[in-house]
Amino acid sequence: MSTFRFQQFSVQQNLSAMKVCTDAVLFAAMAPVKSGDNVLDIGTGTGVLALIAAQRGAAKVTAVELTEPAYQEASINFSQSPWPDRLEAVHQDIQGFSGIAGRQYDLVISNPPFFENHSKTTAALRMTARHNDQLPYADLLAIAGQLVAPQGLLYLLLPVHALTKITGQASMAGFYLNRRVDFRAYAHSAAKVSALTFSRTEAKLRSEILTVYESNGVYTQESERSLSTLLLRFAREDQMQQ
Repeated sequence: MSTFRFQQFSVQQNLSAMKVCTDAVLFAAMAPVKSGDNVLDIGTGTGVLALIAAQRGAAKVTAVELTEPAYQEASINFSQSPWPDRLEAVHQDIQGFSGIAGRQYDLVISNPPFFENHSKTTAALRMTARHNDQLPYADLLAIAGQLVAPQGLLYLLLPVHALTKITGQASMAGFYLNRRVDFRAYAHSAAKVSALTFSRTEAKLRSEILTVYESNGVYTQESERSLSTLLLRFAREDQMQQ
């Protein structure tokens, strides 16, 4: 069994096409979650983003997943976590869910499929997870327009090459980019993905670059601060003995 163990929970990842990765964990660790928030996770996969949101104080996290295997795995991960009463997995496409949700959310988060018009893997589940045929960016933004509360936020992890297109489409959907954090592996590397925070209120854009590693396997102080309450390698000795 493939299991990724965090300080407060574990993630089974046998069935979901996309496994736990550093970029996704950093993305979730830096999410603008406030205590008591109602959060929606679009395309939850293993459920790792939803689990981190719950650990960080979200009152309720609804995690929508299109594929049956990932939905089943997320459900197991939620039930075995410390917060089963605050986590709900929903097996449905987000288009259908948006029509029956009947509410809006303080924060909508998504690590959506990255690729448009790229060559595709032959593995069906991985193809669905990596390519946005099922949820083009314009559709994602239109759905977010329905589901994000007036004072709420939309938080996305997207490839750098998509930023010009996504910000233009976001503007048409009534969202403004307030914060952009580019993730690069090392100081000498180019950033490949960005954590983007959108709101319905226009504000001065804050742009940052986060370098993940000092050297191979050694995190920078900045990334360690974000991951210190999540990864086992940063757990204090008293936590390990509990």
